[in-house]
Amino acid sequence: MKGRRGTRFASRVLAIAACLLAGCDENEVASAPVVAGKAPARPAESATKAPVRLQLVWPTPNDAYLRGGGVERFVQPTESGEVLSGMFGSVRSAGRQFHEGLDLFPLERDRNGEPLDPVFSILPGVVRHISLREGASSYGRYIVVEHSEQSPPVYSLYAHLSRVAPGLRIGAVVAAGQTIGTLGRSAGGYTIPKQRAHLHLEIGLRVTDRFQEWYKARGFGSPNEHGVWNGMNLTGLDPLDFFSRSRAGGLRSLDEVFSATPVAVTLRIAEPGEPDFARRYPSLVVPAQGGGAGWELCLSVTGAPLRLRRLGSLELPGFRPGEIRIDKVDAELLRANRGRKLIETRRGVSQPGEDLRSVLELLWGKRR
Repeated sequence: MKGRRGTRFASRVLAIAACLLAGCDENEVASAPVVAGKAPARPAESATKAPVRLQLVWPTPNDAYLRGGGVERFVQPTESGEVLSGMFGSVRSAGRQFHEGLDLFPLERDRNGEPLDPVFSILPGVVRHISLREGASSYGRYIVVEHSEQSPPVYSLYAHLSRVAPGLRIGAVVAAGQTIGTLGRSAGGYTIPKQRAHLHLEIGLRVTDRFQEWYKARGFGSPNEHGVWNGMNLTGLDPLDFFSRSRAGGLRSLDEVFSATPVAVTLRIAEPGEPDFARRYPSLVVPAQGGGAGWELCLSVTGAPLRLRRLGSLELPGFRPGEIRIDKVDAELLRANRGRKLIETRRGVSQPGEDLRSVLELLWGKRR
């Protein structure tokens, strides 16, 4: 019964999502039929007018978001009870603690109060990492799917799972809406009570393929069990930004989310080498004529690289090799997001803070 119920949930969510993205009105959404996970039929004349749009599948059976419900109808708060605490950004400890994901509560539980909701892949992709040992990470059991066909090829991360779908393996190709696990409350180093069981969802980018070198140099004192898919090497944007643009019907590629994200910090760095990040995410690199002496880097308020541009020597006047200069800072945006230490001021001059130095170290492989 549980398997069939999960299948019905998945089909229902897929049907509603497809209907919304096809331009259905409220009544059509409410009556959207479930036929093997397909969208309801639309009149031929409206089908010809529908633009090509990118469809993201909501990762749990709770369709409140798809129906336009408020965040309190799907977001799981922390012990504080504040709904904001389950959302993305500097939302915890009075804004001093950063939360790089979106926490979603379950709809169904068993007789012991444990969640039963299936977890779905939000887009087609390839499973890149499965962590089965609960204590190996603060994520607990988690799965990373890379959406290689998207631009840019983002990852999605699904954490605190009670279990991984049987037969799911690293390298497996998964469809949008495919069940990959079961929502839960697994975690390493702390306990999530059953009443606050949730799915932690992230969407973002992998900073470097040389993460193990950085990790070893930092001397953390414990082995890295997650390779390049360690959370310290993953940097995300607000998952709701991706879904809201998809739900509104205007999302043609994920690049639109990155280009619309406000820039908090712009800097120049006299590093001629090309980071592997630029090769893996070419759509985030601004085309430039010539150059090769360094880079301009634009970052979100959470430290996610949004754009890179090659610089020539004339654009780096007086720079020493490896020197970093902060060009622009959105002070208001940074004040409202204190959970990430991107900028510190010394004698009135803006310099990279602890979190920004880590990003730069990962990108260019040098201590800052």
